[in-house]
Formats: sequence, C-alpha cells, structure tokens
Amino acid sequence: MTDSAAQIAKVALVGDRSPHVVSHTRIPLLLESLAARDRLVLDPYWIPSGDAEEPGAVRGFDAVWVVPGSPYRSEAGVLAAIRTAREEGIPFLGTCGGFQHALLEFARGACGLTGVAHAENDPDAEDFLIEPLACSLAGHEDTVVLEPGSLARTVFGAERSVERYSCHYGPSRHLDTLRAHGLRFSGRDSAGQVRVAELPGHPFFLASLFQPELYGDGTRPHPMVRGLARAAVEHASRTAPLRR
Repeated sequence: MTDSAAQIAKVALVGDRSPHVVSHTRIPLLLESLAARDRLVLDPYWIPSGDAEEPGAVRGFDAVWVVPGSPYRSEAGVLAAIRTAREEGIPFLGTCGGFQHALLEFARGACGLTGVAHAENDPDAEDFLIEPLACSLAGHEDTVVLEPGSLARTVFGAERSVERYSCHYGPSRHLDTLRAHGLRFSGRDSAGQVRVAELPGHPFFLASLFQPELYGDGTRPHPMVRGLARAAVEHASRTAPLRR
C-alpha cells in the first residue's frame, strides 16, 4: 500500500464487552485476519453502551458495529449510536442484539412508532416490536435465503448461507410499517422469518439476527464483517481530507 495511513479505518464496537461472550472474544481475531488476508486495517474502539449515550459518541468513526451481548446496560446508548450511523451515513453493522436494536431505532426514529419496545428491556410495555421467539435460537443453525439485488446478496456473493444463532428474541409486529418507510428485509430463514435487514440508499447499513462472529473457527472473517471493513476503509479514504 502506498499510503498505509489512509487505509486505516476507525470502527466503534458498541456493546458491553465481556470475556464470557464468545462473539466478543472472536472480534480481535477477525480484525487481525482482515488485515492479514484482505489488507483491510480497522482500528477498533470498544464503546460501552452507557458511554454511547454521550452526544457524538460515534461521530468521527468510519464504521459502527453494534455487537451481540444484550440486554445492553443502556438501551438509550445503543439506539443513539445506531441513529447517528443511520442519519450521518456511517457504515453500520448490527449483529444479534444489534439487529434487534437497529429495527427498534428505525421504528422509533424513522417511522414514528415511539411507543414500541423490546420485551427483554421493557417486559411490561404494551406494544412490542421485539418479542421472545416461539423457539429459542440459542445454539441453532439454519439456512438464510438472501433476496436478489440486495446488499446482503452482494456481500455474501451467494443466494443462501447456513448461519449460527445465539438469541431468544426477534421481530414480531409492525414489520410492514418499517418496510413502508424504507427498511428492506433481505434475508429470511427456512421458515420465512426475517433474519437480515438493510437500508437502501445508505452507504452500508446491514443487520442480522444471526451472529457472523460465530462463523467457522473464528479465524476467517464472515462476508458481512468483510463487507463492513471495506465500507469503513472507503469511508476513511473519502473523509480523510476533511480530518486534516
């Protein structure tokens, strides 16, 4: 690389880091592999959900990745980080809890559904967007079918993929409203349930209920992670002159 500094992208890893969450322990290995295999260098900053409440907490980053590990200590912080990424065109990836909260933020922030809730965070709410799954997906594997012409299909480079889950909650109501306001549900499981969402017109906004961090043995980046890294590096190169 002729200008290695220009190739480094800052990524905000939003979530409450824990050595007991397998996905968290794998992320450093994935970032090392991206640099070695793909020459995509990401400079990671872990931002606890509480710290993400601060105004502009993820502003200035080249990507925002809301990682698994819900319930987060601060729902408000996670939603604020997602909103900044969505509204300011910062490449975004949400996995597992990140997927659930990406839908929640979009419902409240873009669709006006201010009263919808996540049952894990607010079990006494009257209107749920995210509810307990009829069958828990913890430790489950299933095929995900990706829609033609979608960002997900392009990133995966395939029509379908077998993915691993570790979750108990998923989307239930109001999906037609989210779709009507521009969110695209571009991946479904073998039963037809929504498992991938994206935002057309955004530089890179992709979220999955499954955990790409659990792909393989943890030494090779999942296509979604690689896609985020490419988008982050592109964002860094595009905004570098503004930072000087």
